[in-house]
Amino acid sequence: MRRVGTGRRCFPVAAAVVLGGILPGCSSSVLSTPASNFSSFFASATTAATGTTAAGTAPDFECPSVNIRGGTSTLTISANPGDDSAMNLRYQAGLGQTARECKLNGQTLTMRVGIQGRIILGPAGGPGQIDLPIRLAVVHEGPEPKTIFTKLNRVPVTVPDGDSNVQFTSIEEDLTFPMPRTAGLIDEYVVYIGFDPQGFREPPKKRPERAPPKRRPPA
Repeated sequence: MRRVGTGRRCFPVAAAVVLGGILPGCSSSVLSTPASNFSSFFASATTAATGTTAAGTAPDFECPSVNIRGGTSTLTISANPGDDSAMNLRYQAGLGQTARECKLNGQTLTMRVGIQGRIILGPAGGPGQIDLPIRLAVVHEGPEPKTIFTKLNRVPVTVPDGDSNVQFTSIEEDLTFPMPRTAGLIDEYVVYIGFDPQGFREPPKKRPERAPPKRRPPA
């Protein structure tokens, strides 16, 4: 069974103060018009029963919700880490609208998670590419929350010359994890997203190099 959902999140009011009110307090006004690739995400999302269990039946379940983890909805970067004054601000990024889609294949659940946000340049900012560290985590909530899956994405955003206010989107196509075997337990699963500043320190994962082919001994 495939389920779809969308959501809106508000930027902290304090974020608007940092940039002199340029960034509105709630994303509903900033992100009222989704970017083209994000719009196509919604267009392709349906509620058709495309998933089946091992027994061949299509179970009825709610696709886990996507929440922005508290304290991670904005990312502020200064030109000089030792100076956090407003005039030293390079840019501030904020997360806004989200969407998700689920597809069940046997006992494996695959989610597509869409994220939309915005970057606003500060006085020390300029054009170029910005890589935003965004972490996704599937958590089984309860008295003792358990992380099922976590992944760090570096989302590249290009800021054109002369544009200080840029909207960006990111769509994670393959968030895959086992479907819980206990009926109804999937309702306790939540997908958390948010900026992870520690991601700047993690080197990008390299693909494993292929071993050179073994040479056959001469006949």
